Amino acid sequence: MKPVIVIGAGLGGLAAAIKLAARGRPVEIYERADQPGGKAGIVTIDGVEVDTGPSVLTLPQVLREVLQTAGVALEDVIRLRPASPGFRYHYPDGVVLDVHHRRDQTLASVARTLGPGPARELADFLDYAGAIWEAAAADFVFGPAPTVATLLRAGLRNLSTVVRVDPLRSMERAIRSKVREPHLVDLLLRYATYNGSDPRRAPATLNCIAHVELDLGGWGIEGGIHALVRALVGVLTRQGVPLHLGQGVAEIELGARGVTGVRLEDGRRVAASAVVCNADAAHLARALLPPGTPHGIATDAPASMSGWTGILRARRRQGESARVPHQVVFPEDYAAEFQDIFDRDQPPRAPTVYLCAQEACHGRTGWAEDEPLFVMVNTPPVLPGQPPPTVDPEAVRARLLAGGHIDAGDRFVWSRQPVELARQYPHTAGAIYGPASNSPFAAFHRAPNALARVPGLYLATGSAHPGGGMPLALHSGRLAARALLADQPGAAPAGDRP
Repeated sequence: MKPVIVIGAGLGGLAAAIKLAARGRPVEIYERADQPGGKAGIVTIDGVEVDTGPSVLTLPQVLREVLQTAGVALEDVIRLRPASPGFRYHYPDGVVLDVHHRRDQTLASVARTLGPGPARELADFLDYAGAIWEAAAADFVFGPAPTVATLLRAGLRNLSTVVRVDPLRSMERAIRSKVREPHLVDLLLRYATYNGSDPRRAPATLNCIAHVELDLGGWGIEGGIHALVRALVGVLTRQGVPLHLGQGVAEIELGARGVTGVRLEDGRRVAASAVVCNADAAHLARALLPPGTPHGIATDAPASMSGWTGILRARRRQGESARVPHQVVFPEDYAAEFQDIFDRDQPPRAPTVYLCAQEACHGRTGWAEDEPLFVMVNTPPVLPGQPPPTVDPEAVRARLLAGGHIDAGDRFVWSRQPVELARQYPHTAGAIYGPASNSPFAAFHRAPNALARVPGLYLATGSAHPGGGMPLALHSGRLAARALLADQPGAAPAGDRP
């Protein structure tokens, strides 16, 4: 049997390969980079390995189900790390608010810091956000890519479900209608950035992100986020799946009946029964498919946010001054950040700064006296005809130093500008999350996991359904494999679910 070729060893590609191999399909993975993981990358600095991408795992049941497909228990290969407090929010007026792993602890923290009224506001908002999740998850996340027709059918069956999804208001409008406390408003607006969108335009449906993190929980991973990548690669190794690193795919080859194989960048050709593409959907459409191929992928959708990222080598703090896993430092005018990014196409003049203390979050081991801090600032993507957005690391450092978040001797030892991210992931404009979700219909324009116009081609990527972020990328891989197995049925081991 010809193998299924997986293009890319990011989380979606690894998840798809595990499911396909568990169903007895021969699979081979080709990855252009010299390490697996995609955006869940690592770099070694002065002998210390650090993560350079995602820093929070939500919806761990998705990872659990990926591993269960291969008969592996999550607890056997991954140790999750809950944290209380998990996030510490610093506001320009001096308010410091801790958010915990459990909802009741977070509400108690809000009551202590902001008062009982705001705590009730947040509790009511989370009930609303949870109702969105319950109504939307089956059709917009865990099922096949939604269409307007499926939404209309669902609406005719149950209009109350459509109302609960709240698709016609913006995130910001819905938040401000339910929450008056300004510190909580900023905290909740920030969840739009979890998929790189603008809360003034993104549908209120995305307020379910607050429920996912604040109600369902966010975890660190012992040894770093890349330990998750290593666990998935370990499963694939035991399944006998070859992982070809440093070998990129130049083109997908098509015949009269669809996919026939791939041509590698070194000129070699590999025959395939199907192809699962873990690259960005826009890169697939513009570079990997032969010119003129009708594919149906929207390549003109506005890109999501990009970001500047860096690693600070910071003097380790201990005792009461020890850092919590995640910190968010808000500017004086948070609304101006979205105006700068989405209206003016420029980096925020006074950005929100996010920090992840990788020792506290993931149990990573830093240097003898210093710990690694991952730092991120949101920016617009790299747009054609415009200067690429650039962030001055020293300005970020000065901001953190002035707020007492770092010490005078702390220095950036690694950083990446948006244009470097764009070069690393071609045709993405440096966007971290694929297309932005800045309209009520964004979910319907996202690429599906199976391309009806190109038989044998499937998408397992954060820029396809169901979207960006680690759990959604993993689930995209599961959905791509599920669609492939439905199109090309075969014998499955007992107990495996389609």
